[in-house]
Amino acid sequence: MYRVFEALDELVAIVEEARGIPPTRSCIVPRGEVLELLDDVRDALPGELDDAQDVLDHRDKIVADAIASAETAVSGANEQAEHTIGSARAEADRILADAKAHADRMVAEASSHADHLVAAAQEEADRVVADGNAEFKALTGRARTESERMIDAGKASYERSVADGLAEQERLVSQTEVVRAAHAESARVIDAAHAEADRSREECDHYVDGRLADFEETLNSALRTVGRGRHQLRSGAGAPDYVTEYRR
Repeated sequence: MYRVFEALDELVAIVEEARGIPPTRSCIVPRGEVLELLDDVRDALPGELDDAQDVLDHRDKIVADAIASAETAVSGANEQAEHTIGSARAEADRILADAKAHADRMVAEASSHADHLVAAAQEEADRVVADGNAEFKALTGRARTESERMIDAGKASYERSVADGLAEQERLVSQTEVVRAAHAESARVIDAAHAEADRSREECDHYVDGRLADFEETLNSALRTVGRGRHQLRSGAGAPDYVTEYRR
């Protein structure tokens, strides 16, 4: 194509420098040089026109290939997104299941400990009552055998034993505070487990949202690239860079 423009420039120069024929506007030009330049133009044009026609013939195929490549990229990105979301959901479910299992285990341990404390307190109460009854019977038996002389002493010992029994009963009643404290501790452990599960789920949601935002930016970039290529083809600016690279 460069030879065509060069020959045309030479023809223009010959015409501009040709000697005029007064009083007309005609001029005398060297026929041989003009014909030679016209032959050069004629020889150069077919090859360039064939190349241009080849580009026009392959334009639709180039555009179709670019669209197919873009669709393949979008499809791959969709599959990657689905895989990422599935993995994130599976991880979130696993974390939630672990937290629930941990909470259930801690509740079971707290309940078992509370039951053990209650059983121990009941056993201690039964033993103290049994010991008190035995002591009472022994004291009353000795009081009867020692007759009237020991009545006063027996009454005093009896009253002392009753006072000790009441004090022991009050002590056993106070041990029920341990049971209440165990239930309060189990409730605190359950609340902490629920809070940990909520925190883990929130972190998982934040992670998934970040990955989806990155993927959205990648898709938008790919769509903008395809849009610029289509705009260049429609405006006649030639094939975009990625199409030229594809033809190579």
